[in-house]
This record gives sequence, structure tokens and C-alpha cells, in this order.
Amino acid sequence: MCLQLDADCNVADTTAAEIVTASTDGMTLIYSDSPSKSIGFVDITDPTKPKAAGKLKMSGEPTSVAVKGNYALVGVNTSTDFINASGKLDVVSLSSKTVIASIDLGGQPDSVAVSPDGNYAAIAIENERDESVNSGAIPQSPAGYLMIIDLKGEPATWTSRKVDMSGLAAVAPGDPEPEYVDINSNNIAVVTLQENNHIALVNLVDGKITNHFNAGSVDLDKIDTKEEAPALITTDGALSAIAREPDGVTWLSTDLGEVVFAAGNSMDHQAIRMGHYPDDRSKNKGNEPENAESGTFGADKFLFIASERSNSVFVYDAATPSKPVLKQVLPAGTGPEGVLAIPSRNLLIAASEVDARADIIRSSLNIYRYEEKAAAYPTVISGNDSNGNPVAWSAMSGLAAAPNDSNTVYAIEDSFYQQNRIFKLDVASKPAKLSVAARITDMNNVLASIPVATVDAAAKATDDSRKDVFDSVDLKAMINANKSVNLDPEGIAVASDGGFWIASEGAGTVGEAARPVNSANLLLKTDANGVIQQAITLPAEVNALQLRFGFEGVAEYNGRAYVAFQRAWKGETNPRIGIYDTVTKTWSFVFYPLDAVASKNGGWVGLSDLTSLGNGQFLLVERDNQGGPDAAVKRLYRIDTNGVAAGATLSKTLVRDILPDLKATGSPVMEKIEGSAVLANGNVLIINDNDGVKDNNGETQLINLGNIIK
Repeated sequence: MCLQLDADCNVADTTAAEIVTASTDGMTLIYSDSPSKSIGFVDITDPTKPKAAGKLKMSGEPTSVAVKGNYALVGVNTSTDFINASGKLDVVSLSSKTVIASIDLGGQPDSVAVSPDGNYAAIAIENERDESVNSGAIPQSPAGYLMIIDLKGEPATWTSRKVDMSGLAAVAPGDPEPEYVDINSNNIAVVTLQENNHIALVNLVDGKITNHFNAGSVDLDKIDTKEEAPALITTDGALSAIAREPDGVTWLSTDLGEVVFAAGNSMDHQAIRMGHYPDDRSKNKGNEPENAESGTFGADKFLFIASERSNSVFVYDAATPSKPVLKQVLPAGTGPEGVLAIPSRNLLIAASEVDARADIIRSSLNIYRYEEKAAAYPTVISGNDSNGNPVAWSAMSGLAAAPNDSNTVYAIEDSFYQQNRIFKLDVASKPAKLSVAARITDMNNVLASIPVATVDAAAKATDDSRKDVFDSVDLKAMINANKSVNLDPEGIAVASDGGFWIASEGAGTVGEAARPVNSANLLLKTDANGVIQQAITLPAEVNALQLRFGFEGVAEYNGRAYVAFQRAWKGETNPRIGIYDTVTKTWSFVFYPLDAVASKNGGWVGLSDLTSLGNGQFLLVERDNQGGPDAAVKRLYRIDTNGVAAGATLSKTLVRDILPDLKATGSPVMEKIEGSAVLANGNVLIINDNDGVKDNNGETQLINLGNIIK
């Protein structure tokens, strides 16, 4: 959406797409942009090359938009506060992109819908509650209602009718808050009253309520109900008698009133399988279905559910409404709010409203095309654990290929999750099948036996005033009761003896009060079952220079373990490549020359994964900390360590600029390309870290770049 403001998106202004509709020919999208108090237009004549087509400033906050012929009907909230609610329906000519008429609505509008025959518009007047009052509980005046607009003649002659919805719900009957509305072919509007946990049916011809009913409650089991820090996705929780709180709504037929299907825990479980589950929402609504849309594509009837917190759109075959079948889950931007089917063009649109350049998130319209071929997403999906529940994963970091098997790759999760694990990916499958290869444990008390003084030595060797900083670093605190560990594994390599090398990044910066050191950079050696055999710390004089950008990638070659530091440490120009001799148990270091910052948004450039190519050569991932339209540096380089003296700076050779590969997915460019691996057949894989779906849309792209190393 920032393309509406600048051809390069080089703006920090908040601009968002919330609700989206289309012109009658399906060639133009119109969306509401609440933050900028405008509506926007997008030319999708060629849906593979959408073009920003301008914005129109409104006189208030646009909340929803629908189309009637050549007109866009925009619900505009003009309320001065929660008590003095007001709003209007602005009618916009799509030809001139100007407001040609306005109809007073008397309150704050939310959803706007136009009947299939074009005779009526229905507007849910929510008059939403003030969440700062009484913890957001209702009742709170004024009450909401439904407004019907008779769309006869030209907009200047349209008339309005009010439908009182008080006294219907058992929950706060005097304060109805209509949330969303949809209209069927019989001109019956279905209206959800989310806060009232109620649904009503209104005949738009005479304005009478033909039916209404409580949305009921649901019991859920095998779900995550806890929000741990660090995160931990579990499926051992249960909730009972939870109100459904209906939000988005769509007609699948002309019948309604009975619950004929309930998804239960299936959406949460599917989000878990795809790495899209938002653990920090476990105490709330999990993946949180937000909106619903239906559409018939040829002979196929589909139901589309926008999941606001897992940032995805669930696609169901709805030929039999009582038995919907999950067909696919599509990745969206962050916070998909509106969803629109355009069957005449085989298109589906999702409007993702979260926009925060500082958090590397830009609001977007996501355009999907219906085709009969293998789904492009997900690229990784998990199977079941021993209890039949989905294997949880996310925040993927380093990759490592099995030495003699082109179908097997190992991966690791970073500090976002506790009880760190090593994963096994079967990349012969599409999508790649994920299972747990091992949980990293300290069964032999290797970490527990490292005294705090060993870490303290770094401070004492250089500046005794820093002793208090390092005194807080106690490796025992990272060990759980079951001997699992809470580290920050960023890199993984298959060891020559069949075990693994793990690079765990330290946290904190020496001498920086705002980011005190609370963990050290560790080179770990585990057996094939993830049991730690060695825990190797850096020399004291190097620890004394620690910045929070520490160990990232790790590789083994010819009796040595190599680790890549993400960025230069204190007083140094370039990041280090650490070389640990496993025989002499000593460290040496060389330096890697980073590319200059190239993003319009500034930021930094650093290293991620490190892969041995043999003969003393290595493949490195170099990236900036920018995503979406701000991303500029996403590259693979080769280095040769032969003949390079300790303390010298390496030279490097570009293997591939992977920015075009990331753009080719059609999704916003992912910031954290943190994993790379070279398969036994020579193909190169890359993967991104989705930050555990925290300030991130959760998308994970595992991309096979082919045999690119010459």
C-alpha cells in the first residue's frame, strides 16, 4: 500500500488496506485505508502486475467499502468520541473518483454490503465500545443498529431505513453492536453481533428481523492456552463453554440458524503444522479467524477464512456446507482483515492491514489466482507426534544437509522457543516434511559444569568494572528441569562423527546497560540424539568485545569448526569467522568484508549461515535487516580460507544475488534469510526465520536454488 505514496515505498507513513472490494468488471480494487482516512484504488487488469491507481481522501475514517454499479459505497466514521457516535455513507463515482453524494447514518458504521441484485445496501452501525472503560465490557451507550439503504435511481435519491436490534441478545440486549453483514440472493441480510454473541437475519425488503439466535459456545481440547516466554507451543490445553463471538460472515446458501459444522481445534493445528501458530495469542483466540468469504469458481464452491493472527487464508471446499474440506492454506500479509472472491477472474484478494515500517511490516493486498496444479504453499509442513498431535515448529534458523543423502536436511529453531530442538526435513516431498530429529539436552551436565567464573574471565581480563555484567551469565540458568536447554541456536552442521555442531548466539553487549550480557556465545558439539558433549566458549579477550550480534552459522572442515559472527564486535571493522581446532582446542580468527548498507531504510548488513564446500571453501549468507520493499542485500558469497593468516581479511566471490528469488515467490521479501545448505547433489537450499510469527506474517519459504555453485 505504500506504493500509493512513493514509487519505491520509501515512506514511513502508516497506510493500510483493511476492507477490499472490486469494480463490477473485476479490473479495479477499492479498499478502505483507515489510518490515512482515505480509500485507495488498484488496477489489476493484469493481476500479476498490479498498479497503484491513486487514493481519495475522505472526511473521516473509512471503515468499509462495497460497490454498486459505477459507485463505491464507503462507510465513514465521523465520531468525535465513543459517546458522540456519528457517521455517513459516502458515494464515490468510480469514473471521476469523487464523492458525489452522502447519506447520514446517525452512528459509527462498520461493515457495508450490497445485495446481489443491487437493490439494497446494508450497513452495520456498530457504535463500538470504549475498551478503556470497564475493561471494554458492554453495555456501553449508544446502542448500535442496522441501516438499510434503498438503492433506487441515482445516489441523490437513495433513502435510508433504520432497523433496531435492541432486545435480541441475552448478552447486553440494550447495547447491540453489529459487526459484519452479508446479503443472500433472497435479500436476507445476516448480521453478526460479536460482543453480544448473537446473529440476526433481516429481510431488507420490509426491514423486519426474520430470525435471531445466540451463536452459542464451544468446548475445545488439544489446544495451546499458555503464553510462555520464551515461547513453547503445546497442545495439552482445553477450554470449555467459550462464546463463539461471531465476526466475519458469509452466505453459503439461503438457509441459516443451525450449527452444521464446527472446526474445533483444526485451524490451530493446521497453523501449527505450517509454522504459522502465534504462541503469544494462546491466552486469547489462537489463530483468530477474522473474516469469511465464499465464491463459486466454475463448478467448485469455496469458503475462505481469513486468520488474523496466523496471517493466512484457509480455503475449504464447501460443496457440502456441513462437511467442508480443507484444500489449502494461503500465506497473507500481517493481519488479514478483508477477503474478497472474484470468481469471474479466478481471483481471490486478501487485505492485510498491519503497517509498521519500523517493524519491517507493510500493509498489502494479496492477490491469488485459482489454478489446477500443486499448491505453491506451504513449503514446509510437519507430521504428527507420538500422541497424534501436530509437531510444532517455527522461527527456523540454520540449515545443514545430510552428507550422503540429497533428500535430508537438518534445521534448528532459535531462542524464540525454549527446549530447543533439531528438526529433520524430507525435502524429496513437496512440501518438505518436518519431524523432530532430536531435542538438545545437557544430560551429561556439560553446560552445568561450566562455572560462572569461566565467563567472568572475559571481563576480568580487560576491565574489572565489567565483572558485574558477566556475573549475571550463568549457564545453569539455561538448563530446564528435564535437562533440555533454552539457548539461541542459530547455526547447525552435521559433524563428521554423525553428531551435530550447534552455534548458539550470545545475548547482550558488554558495557551497555540497556542490553546487559545475559548469555555467552557457545560452540556446542552434540551426539546424534542432541545430547551435548562439548560446550566451547570464546577466548576471554574476544568475549570482552561482545556485541549482541554474535554466532550465526557453523560448519566443520578438516578437523576444525568454523563459526560466523553476524556483525563486527567492539572496535572492529568487520565480523569475525572463528576457527576452532578440535585437536589443539584453540581458536583463531579471520575477518569477513561485509557489503555496504544499500537499503533506502538504512539498517545494517550482517552474516547468517555458513556451509562448507570442501577444500577450505565456504558458502555464506549475507543479508541486511530489511524486508519487503526495503530489502536490498540478500546474497550468497563464497570464501576461500586457504593460505589466509590469522587476523587477515578474507576476499569473497558472489555466488548469487537471491533477492530476485525471494521476489519470485510473489510474497513480501522476507528479512531473515538465516539458513542455507548444499545438498549431496549440489543443489543449494535457503530458508527464512519467521520470528515465531511475532511482528511477522509467519511465512516460511524453503527455496531450492538448484546447482548454482560453479
